[in-house]
Amino acid sequence: MKTTLALALATSTMLTSAALADGDAITEFRIGILGGENAQDRMNSFSCLQNYTAEELGVETKLFAPADYNGVIQGLLGGTIDMAWLGASAYAATYLQDAEAVEPVLIKVNLDGSIGYHSIGFARVDSGITSLEDMQGKVFGFGDPNSTSGYLIPSIEIPEEIGATMESGDYFGEVKFTGGHEQTIVAVYNGDIDGGVSWADGQGNWEDGYNSGSLRKAVDAGLVDMNEMVQIWKSKVIPEGPIVLRKALPEDVKVKMTALMDGLYERDADCAYGVASGDTLGFQPVTHATYESIVEARKAKIGG
Repeated sequence: MKTTLALALATSTMLTSAALADGDAITEFRIGILGGENAQDRMNSFSCLQNYTAEELGVETKLFAPADYNGVIQGLLGGTIDMAWLGASAYAATYLQDAEAVEPVLIKVNLDGSIGYHSIGFARVDSGITSLEDMQGKVFGFGDPNSTSGYLIPSIEIPEEIGATMESGDYFGEVKFTGGHEQTIVAVYNGDIDGGVSWADGQGNWEDGYNSGSLRKAVDAGLVDMNEMVQIWKSKVIPEGPIVLRKALPEDVKVKMTALMDGLYERDADCAYGVASGDTLGFQPVTHATYESIVEARKAKIGG
């Protein structure tokens, strides 16, 4: 979603000169891609952004798609990744380990103008499971321990609803981590586990995997037929995760990349679709304040 960045852009030339004078000019730019689908699909979805970034900054741009969320988090903390679209919990994890490592700059906007999404619980239609009550004694799958919708929020909200913990054998027969959103979706679809959680905007049609999210990406990739799946649980609204930039980057680079991402939808809707995991209206500015509740929830649940 296009926003007014004229003032920031007007100072970019001055900032560039200052960066060069201070020896801060970058020689490459590195974009981290959070887990959710297999690495090659993630790289393909972001290849257009890689090209636009190289053109905008005039330096080689590299994509990194670590096997798990922590790979991106540690890359941002260690300075080997410059930008990423994090989930809210992954941002909280980064912030709690180093509040000065990154700054949130933009948030995805849904087709109705909202900036939230949901953790969605699902099972196979032919399993006969239609609710959390039907999941008692069954195998339940989380995605990644650093995922907001794939772990943090359901691990807080579901126990409140079922009156039991998420420990294996307490209510669910077994609770396991699958490794990511795509892995959870495929595991449920293939019958390897009985139910699990992933993320979606909750807008649009179920058979499409909704308008955006990991379910939509799985449908687009031909991995699942949502008509064979059923929703069994839905979380409260979760704030979309932020696009973050490493704070130590030269200011002109941060200005240019914020403007590039802010105008990506208008520039190339297909590229924005791949980067944002489905249909959106693009991005709009966001600050740390949007994630304070998630930071506190993560601190209470996980500790960092």
